[in-house]
Amino acid sequence: MSRIQSLFEKKNNGILNVYVTAGFPKIDSTLELMEVLQSSGVDLIELGMPYSDPLADGPVIQESSLVALGNGMTIKKLFEQLESFRDNIHVPVVLMGYMNTVLQYGFEQFCVDAARVGIDGFILPDLPAFEFEKSYGKIMAKYNLDFIFLVTPETSEERVRKLDKLSSGFLYAVSSSSTTGNNKEFNDITEYLKKLQSYELKNPILVGFGIRDKSTFQAVLPHSNGAIIGTAFIKALSTSTDIKQTASEFIKGVLN
Repeated sequence: MSRIQSLFEKKNNGILNVYVTAGFPKIDSTLELMEVLQSSGVDLIELGMPYSDPLADGPVIQESSLVALGNGMTIKKLFEQLESFRDNIHVPVVLMGYMNTVLQYGFEQFCVDAARVGIDGFILPDLPAFEFEKSYGKIMAKYNLDFIFLVTPETSEERVRKLDKLSSGFLYAVSSSSTTGNNKEFNDITEYLKKLQSYELKNPILVGFGIRDKSTFQAVLPHSNGAIIGTAFIKALSTSTDIKQTASEFIKGVLN
């Protein structure tokens, strides 16, 4: 059983997954932030691999990617930093990024190195399902790496079921109200999540985009297994003079 599967086996609801851009705000911030996230109660960490053209991300995360790249962060550098991270980090960690970066590194080598350091899986929004089925999925399975597909309110039931079948770990449900996210606007998300629930999918569901605080986190819990916070956390870090304190207080504000 993978770390991600084990997590959902032990805790079926209220899962908090937090995204952090590797190499942001400083080149050596990554492990420091991961340790604070874990100690503050985060269940799962999504580690963003900076890329110059991150199309699935909003301006805040795009800017953090540019800062990280300017700091000198690369996949090679990231794997060097992660070499012994499992000595201290026990929560599941997934890498989020884009195929161009991974293919430049070499896909199988990427999987080899990710598995070797203790990464649990990947989120690659621009990897098409047919390419996953044809070749890349088999390589990931060879190294016991989970892969998480994204679904949206516009994704048909047939396609949701297909992506659920292909995914392992969890399914990433992208919310439609991705920028404002107050409770009134979360009504639409509730209907969407109820629909996903009715499909009785094999994977747990984590909701992302627009989750930014305790109220938006709590709003999606009745009809999902948890949520993913990215932009709001990166935004807090970008104006921080003490990232460890900021990270700790941010997570406390969501969970308490």
